[in-house]
Amino acid sequence: MKFHFETFFYSYFYQMRFWVKTPYFFKWLYKSYYWNMPRNEKKVYLTFDDGPTPEITNWVLSQLKEYNTKATFFCIGDNIKNHPEILKNIIDDHHSIGNHTFNHLNGWKTTSEKYLENFKLCQSEINYLQSINSNLFRPPYGKIKNSQAKAIQNLGYKIIMWDIISYDFDNSLSKEKCLQNVISNIENGSIIVFHDSVKAWGNLEYVLPKTLQFLNENGYKCEAL
Repeated sequence: MKFHFETFFYSYFYQMRFWVKTPYFFKWLYKSYYWNMPRNEKKVYLTFDDGPTPEITNWVLSQLKEYNTKATFFCIGDNIKNHPEILKNIIDDHHSIGNHTFNHLNGWKTTSEKYLENFKLCQSEINYLQSINSNLFRPPYGKIKNSQAKAIQNLGYKIIMWDIISYDFDNSLSKEKCLQNVISNIENGSIIVFHDSVKAWGNLEYVLPKTLQFLNENGYKCEAL
């Protein structure tokens, strides 16, 4: 039986719930991906996965606007197709858009051919609604085969991972713990993952305003990727 180091390595670490901040070694091992931005300026990069979602995404936009903050939304193509007006709101507010596949596929469980087709289907939905081509991609669950990643990078896309994941989607996690996951790990250049989804709403409603307040009070500037 062939041993797949990549599958073993990812599976082992991604099951560790306390792994909120990505270790340096992992960033070094997959250094062609973007885990954080340069650390030399007091900037952070808020990202939102799995939308656009009715009511929730527009609420997120209102919170960002209150703090004059820009972010990046990694959108599911099927959600874009069903709610194009929400994506237009994101674009009109000058946030960045990224590809999150059309059907939120797990790359480990999907053939490379099917994965790339799904990626391209999502991109066609994005391109239809904005004039500037987005070149940002985040694999759902952070799970992607090397072959899939290389094919997407060869098309000119950047694979955006994260420095901090909030675990806002974990309903067993208290909203207070979710907030601590974020604010206790922030440093210059951090890419932070939230989710503008129904599943994450219980935590996001509490955590996002307090995170924005913390960043504002501590002199961090939030920018889109």
